[in-house]
Amino acid sequence: MAMARHPILAREGWIDIIVLASAGTAVHYFAGWPWAIPIWVLLAFVTQFFRDPHRKIPALPLGIICPADGRVVSVGDIHDPYLDRESRRVSIFMNVLNVHSNRSPIEGLVKERWYNPGRFFNASLDKAASENERNALWIQTDEGDDIVVVQVAGLIARRILCYKQPGERIGQGERFGFIRYGSRVDVYLPANADIKVSLGDKVKSGSDVLAMLKH
Repeated sequence: MAMARHPILAREGWIDIIVLASAGTAVHYFAGWPWAIPIWVLLAFVTQFFRDPHRKIPALPLGIICPADGRVVSVGDIHDPYLDRESRRVSIFMNVLNVHSNRSPIEGLVKERWYNPGRFFNASLDKAASENERNALWIQTDEGDDIVVVQVAGLIARRILCYKQPGERIGQGERFGFIRYGSRVDVYLPANADIKVSLGDKVKSGSDVLAMLKH
């Protein structure tokens, strides 16, 4: 089992946390603690939102690892709009209490990246997959399997962060991005993939197995 190493608080939230902590301290000192309570409450919320715990990555070369914490809101056969093929899709909805860092479901080569500006429907709705702002990575394994993982902005999410570019390799369970304040991640798999989760399941990124590839 491998351990994904990175700060316990996501670097994407460091500025937010520092600003709120500074503001809370200043208001507390100059105006008194009652006036600072709303800022401390907001700081607590933001700090828990940007938590980024270590995860043990299963040693499963043909396993599709969950890319996000949350709840499975869609499972089924669907046309993959990115690779123009028949596929199976698993969709995971992240609410504001979930961990929001995203991890690669498989090891391989990033073949392409697509960014589409869009709208901000509730990410739990199926139309969010085609109409919301989204960022997609096409990852090809060394065995030739094609996986597409899509970060989808939600109702209040306003920034998708992705750190991988075409031509770069990515490890299974490797942290590759973050979505701020509520979102969704879709995974498009080969049509013969064996899905291991069901609608409504709660899953954890980097540790739970969504599916197994067949060879």
